[in-house]
Amino acid sequence: MSGGSQHWIARAGQPLRGSIRVPGDKSVSHRAVMLGALAEGTTHVRGFLEGEDTRATARVFEQLGVRIETPSVSERIVHGVGLHGLRASSAPLDCGNAGTGMRLLAGVLAGQAFDSTLIGDASLSKRPMRRVIEPLSLMGARIDSEEGGLPPLGIHGAQSLTGIDYTLPVASAQVKSALLFAGLYASGDTVVHEPHPTRDYTERMLAAFAWPIEFSPGYAKLSGGGRLRATDVNVPADFSSAAFFLVAASIVPGSELRLEAVGMNPRRTGLLTALRRMGADIREENATEQGGEPVADLVVRHAPLHGIEVDGELAPDMIDEFPALFVAAACAEGVTTIRDAAELRVKESDRIATMAQGLRALGIEVDEHPDGATIVPGALQAGRVDSHGDHRIAMSFAVAAQRASGDVRIDDVANVATSFPGFDSLARDSGIWLAAGA
Repeated sequence: MSGGSQHWIARAGQPLRGSIRVPGDKSVSHRAVMLGALAEGTTHVRGFLEGEDTRATARVFEQLGVRIETPSVSERIVHGVGLHGLRASSAPLDCGNAGTGMRLLAGVLAGQAFDSTLIGDASLSKRPMRRVIEPLSLMGARIDSEEGGLPPLGIHGAQSLTGIDYTLPVASAQVKSALLFAGLYASGDTVVHEPHPTRDYTERMLAAFAWPIEFSPGYAKLSGGGRLRATDVNVPADFSSAAFFLVAASIVPGSELRLEAVGMNPRRTGLLTALRRMGADIREENATEQGGEPVADLVVRHAPLHGIEVDGELAPDMIDEFPALFVAAACAEGVTTIRDAAELRVKESDRIATMAQGLRALGIEVDEHPDGATIVPGALQAGRVDSHGDHRIAMSFAVAAQRASGDVRIDDVANVATSFPGFDSLARDSGIWLAAGA
């Protein structure tokens, strides 16, 4: 899909049935390409997410001199050049819509001998980068930005980086990861403390690529000067993509759906905890590990949900899944209150404002707070909502429409391809009614 004018028409469909596999985890796919590129040897990545964000990251490393093969869909062979083998690009490095890509690349490129410029699309160009620029600067990086810390980012090469002991003011796996990547090139120890534990994909994958690292919830420490050794990576199915189907099957009567081999990183599955607290019937089966990451099949059946309070205990572990939670809350019995989720204001859109606006357009009462919202459930009506180019907002309203009294038009859905290519066809296969607008 391309073009911001595209829209969907969604309406109540059938109960969700059968067994599906959502695409590979976006966070793992980004990091597999990055570490594979910086490793010595050849890394074989299976289950790679064929989304625009992850493809953008792969293209950036190709610009930097890394050979990456695509023998089949969702497969990449990355021929690593080693920690110091990247080459300067004569053109800016385009991250597209990928905030993860830009923030992590800032850490990698801060340690190179050459200058680089990171750019992004209109949405990414409005997203704040100061929170990654400031700690990288403390390590010795020189990074230029637009006013307010906005992209493009001009990263000066040939800087001498020194490890720091840093406490993140706001929990962020992306900022933590940028510092750890820069730490690979720094002298001494790089230590990151978090106010709340965030997902530890980078730490787990660095260990898989044989870099010595200490980590526990809320803490990570590594020393520079080592070597990354190539390894094969099997990417689990993306929990954030599974989230839309977990909510849809929970709220549509008669549903019973199996989601295969979903990544179950404990710092990622806050939505699962929240839904279970709301009364959702979600069972884990066939639990195993892939490349250091826990995976399991999730079997979800329709169940009546009730409102809950969500606060700082869960918020960092479900920051990407809040739009789906808003929909579950709209279909529950009793009020749901969300707190400690101010980061939602600076995602691909202001997700608090955008979800509140859309739910109100469908007849739901929503009271916004600076760091969350109070959602009063009710009968969802037909209406028109604007996703503001935010892929997770668009997919969430496709789910909400399954309980609406009539057609729901969802505008500006092109960016769904950044994280979940083929969402519309997989949704239809599972029982969701969804059609592309003319």
